[in-house]
Amino acid sequence: MAADKFVNANGLRLHYLDYGNEGAPWVVCTHGLSRNAHVFDDLAPHLAAKYHVIAVDVRGRGDSEWGPPTEYLPQNYVTDLARMLEELGVARVSLIGTSMGGMISMMYAGGWPERVERLVLNDIGCDIDPEGVARIAGKVSGAPERFKDIDEVVQYYKKNYPAMAKMADDVVAEQEKWSVKPGADGGLVWKMDPNVRRPLRGSTAQQRLDLWVPYARIACPILIVRGAESDILASATARRMCTVHKRAKVVEVPGVGHAPSLSESEAVGAIGDFFGV
Repeated sequence: MAADKFVNANGLRLHYLDYGNEGAPWVVCTHGLSRNAHVFDDLAPHLAAKYHVIAVDVRGRGDSEWGPPTEYLPQNYVTDLARMLEELGVARVSLIGTSMGGMISMMYAGGWPERVERLVLNDIGCDIDPEGVARIAGKVSGAPERFKDIDEVVQYYKKNYPAMAKMADDVVAEQEKWSVKPGADGGLVWKMDPNVRRPLRGSTAQQRLDLWVPYARIACPILIVRGAESDILASATARRMCTVHKRAKVVEVPGVGHAPSLSESEAVGAIGDFFGV
């Protein structure tokens, strides 16, 4: 069972899940755009016997404090991560990032290459398919603001997220209960700051970033996990990333789009091999 912990970074109280194993090498997991730290609940136990694993709630998500509306930008998320690691006294770290979390991890690894031991990029690359970005933008910005109960939350996810369509209702409920909280006037509302959704209308800050620049500075081994049906990370981009960085390799998760949950056997096996567990 992970422990809920908090750290102050850049004026915000940020939440993280600590899976224990004090004194072991650090692994920090970072979620995607509209998700939270609990998306790593399945993966973390596979690593926790050998590593000190934590999963963070990016500012404005989960149980982390909300930030200024205009400051929900990847560059600020990276400085949040850097400050958090300083506060925790982490000199070297391995990073696992899904989608937006992979962008954050990539940018940190390129900015502080001497501090990063290993890097896992889950369905994100240096080039991002604009059609996939538009799809995610529409889904996030068009999400309902309130739900009657957890059953309504479950049906929303099963209708809008193909990977969850065949999952049992109780499994989806256990997974997504962390995404919502009681509303002031009843029902359930998102934990995520509504302002997080607003930059997605129109062009996004993510599209303007040249991620090849920080990527070229990364010194550590890289594992790229790609959903075989991803509309965010093209197979050609993943191959190019392996050409640019000689210590990078790709594993594909069959039958999965954006993004693998990292509970799939192919993903767990590849990450386990990568970390030596």
